[in-house]
Amino acid sequence: MTEPPRVRFAPSPTGYLHVGGARTALFNWLFARHAGGSFILRIEDTDRNRSRPELTEAILDGLTWLGLNWDEGPYHQADFVARHRTDAERLLASGHAYRCFCTPEELEARRREAAGDAAYMYDGRCRDLDPDVTLARARSGEPHSVRFRMPPGETVWDDLVHGRTRFANADIEDFVILRSDSTSTYQLAVVSDDTEMGITHVMRGADHTSNTPKQIQIYRALGHDVPIFGHVPLILGADGKRLSKRHGATAVRQYREAGFLPRAMVNFLALLGWSPGDDVEYMEMAELIERFSLDGINKKAAIFDNDKLGWLSGQHLSKSSAAEVADWVVPFMGEAGIAMSGALERSGEWWLQVLDLVKVRARTLMDVVSQARPFFEGSLTYEAAAIAKHWKDPEVVAGRLGRLRERLQGLGQWAQVPIEQCLRGVAAELEIGAGKLIHPLRLALTGSGVSPGIFEVTELMGRELVLARIDDAMQELVAMPNDSDEKNSSR
Repeated sequence: MTEPPRVRFAPSPTGYLHVGGARTALFNWLFARHAGGSFILRIEDTDRNRSRPELTEAILDGLTWLGLNWDEGPYHQADFVARHRTDAERLLASGHAYRCFCTPEELEARRREAAGDAAYMYDGRCRDLDPDVTLARARSGEPHSVRFRMPPGETVWDDLVHGRTRFANADIEDFVILRSDSTSTYQLAVVSDDTEMGITHVMRGADHTSNTPKQIQIYRALGHDVPIFGHVPLILGADGKRLSKRHGATAVRQYREAGFLPRAMVNFLALLGWSPGDDVEYMEMAELIERFSLDGINKKAAIFDNDKLGWLSGQHLSKSSAAEVADWVVPFMGEAGIAMSGALERSGEWWLQVLDLVKVRARTLMDVVSQARPFFEGSLTYEAAAIAKHWKDPEVVAGRLGRLRERLQGLGQWAQVPIEQCLRGVAAELEIGAGKLIHPLRLALTGSGVSPGIFEVTELMGRELVLARIDDAMQELVAMPNDSDEKNSSR
């Protein structure tokens, strides 16, 4: 019987959780959950100069926000330096590695000499030194690093994504596995840690492909089983170039702060380089786990489509309950400076009705805030384009809104149907189409040219706020110049 897979996500705390790293973590997590395996989290923090504890916390927070809980860890690679050194000593003893006494200055000078050669590699001048002599030099305190001795031939593996993959070993230099300060480099540390943690599958970005032959050779030299490797496609921007800050937000926290739902972000990331085999795009976590398979990972690079992310976020928002949205949106309302307590004291049910109304048109929680803002007391900012379209004749519009206000003030029952009948009755009296009142009223109540159904909006705003909004709009209209006034003044 095949053992359940053990996979890992091993970020470096030198930056925030990038969408590419989040996608890699998600693929590993989905694979583990689908196959009944384990998802291990390891923080690769051996780069002491760049690793920062607050970035580790930010990575953990980002994974938690996405719902990617780990089964073991988080382990810290820096805690395993003694084992890394032991493995380096084993490689030295078996002849698979050797001590190199070339100084950084000497190596840099040789690189400069070969500046015209893009394929410059370490020339191996310490490769054939007598091991006993190098041991004596090391014991005397002479600074040195340890390099892996690449064997002849080629390194071949069956990649989960790209199939049969091969590298000529002659094209790979004898790389450093232990620095002069006795700390391990990435290549040795990752092999040592993955072996210790029993990792069966290594799924990571395609940019790591060139590391794989080096690591496979270390596995073999140490006598360990080689895990199964898979290299997922890179994520590109709309311009076909690797995703970076020039394309906009790239850190997961930026999407969180912008109000995207984590379940939408997970849905979107899953489709970046993976396909369920049909045209289904909207999927919740349970379905993603059920349908995820390694066979569905694409070879071609994925394009980060912000419009698609927005659409998926809107889909997840609209399908979420108002109670769920209420919990999520409260911090965003506070940040927007909207005092909710007074309105909510009226009725918590009222707030859920507002959210039910606005969430179907929103893509993010910030959109929910924007559309919900008019339901709370405070002045509005009127959209210029909507003013130009729906308040073209301020004097006439003010008169129409004034007539509507009178009727609304005396309306017996404050509900959608009576409100609609009232508006249409006023429009009939004025001998205009209902739209000539609906659009100016929408702008007056919401400050926007678009909104949910105006009669639903009017009912939920309540009579007092609606009348106050119309008063504000009429005051704004009175202060606006008429087209006829402008024409007369220009003569």
